Amino acid sequence: MPLQKLASIAAHTDRIWQIAPHPTLPLLATASSDKCSRILSLRSFTSLSTIDGGHKRSIRSIAWKPNSRGESVLATGSFDATAGIWRRYEDDAGMTTGGEYNDEEDEEWRFAVVLDGHESEIKSVAWSAGGTFLATCSRDKTVWVWEELDDDNFETVAVLMEHTQDVKCVAWHPEEVLLASASYDDTIRLYREDLDDWVCCTLLSAHESTVWCVVFEPLTAPNYDAKRNSRLVSCSGDKTVRVWTRVGQKGVGNNGSSGALPSILRGAPVEEEWICSAVLPKAHSRCIYSVSWSAKTGRIVSCGGDGKIVVYEEFTDLSGEKEDGQESSWKVIAEMESAHGVYEVNCVSWSTRYDKDKRGDDDEIIISAGDDGEVNFWVLVE
Repeated sequence: MPLQKLASIAAHTDRIWQIAPHPTLPLLATASSDKCSRILSLRSFTSLSTIDGGHKRSIRSIAWKPNSRGESVLATGSFDATAGIWRRYEDDAGMTTGGEYNDEEDEEWRFAVVLDGHESEIKSVAWSAGGTFLATCSRDKTVWVWEELDDDNFETVAVLMEHTQDVKCVAWHPEEVLLASASYDDTIRLYREDLDDWVCCTLLSAHESTVWCVVFEPLTAPNYDAKRNSRLVSCSGDKTVRVWTRVGQKGVGNNGSSGALPSILRGAPVEEEWICSAVLPKAHSRCIYSVSWSAKTGRIVSCGGDGKIVVYEEFTDLSGEKEDGQESSWKVIAEMESAHGVYEVNCVSWSTRYDKDKRGDDDEIIISAGDDGEVNFWVLVE
């Protein structure tokens, strides 16, 4: 099953660290070492606008705020140790009425807020599912949780110091107020709010090198099973991609939130039990930097320092035999060598397809970005 390149955009003059498709509009945001971000059209594969002037060093991470009406909101995280909030007024027609979104109107992006407090480079930013919380993580070994009280007013609600090394990535559960972080200390940690405190509720430690990226399974993925409970995927410098499954909880309500009473009165701290339920087939020869889990097909895509893009698909073993206690099996269904020439591929993401050749509402593409400053768009030919 080959990967076919649809288009390529020379978006930056320096490496691109991260890309982020808009949750509802045909837009893609980039984060680059050239201190700026670009907004690209997923319909025409062209550059629409540039966001710059807010950071003094590389923009390492970028994330769209979900559920924003009447405006688009972006968070950026930079090596200058600050996070930025950017706003742009939007026409809601394409989102609320199914009308045509006009991505040619280049409204100004406004640099609304600077969030400072980290002592070193910010490596990742992520919004919670409802858009209430923003998480940031840093080389200073901390994870910060910010709450937006109203427009342009953010409060620090937690500074989490569980990791012993550089924190590379933060990601939120798609429904619950559950935060994951991945670190240079080879571990993944999960956090929940326990009354007024945020606490680490589990430690995942099967990786043998830096964990670069962690992503929760989307609720709309075809293999998502509410009875089985939530899963997440991680990738590492140990050249493995692992799937983790939650198998138990303590001190957590039915809706996934902490109980009404503080843990000292409940008699049980907030805890979760997760197991490594699958190790995907080895396909990379160097560090794996990024993974993405498709909300439409349930497939996982990875990329890394070897320049490869790899697509995996989950299948059921009809024989009923499961290796090493794994609950499911995965197979590689597509590989693309030298996806960005001789350059490393830093980020990969699934996205809804919007261009004129899309084959239906469920059609999707893979987007990749690398050290060459280019964004490539791929389709899986089935």
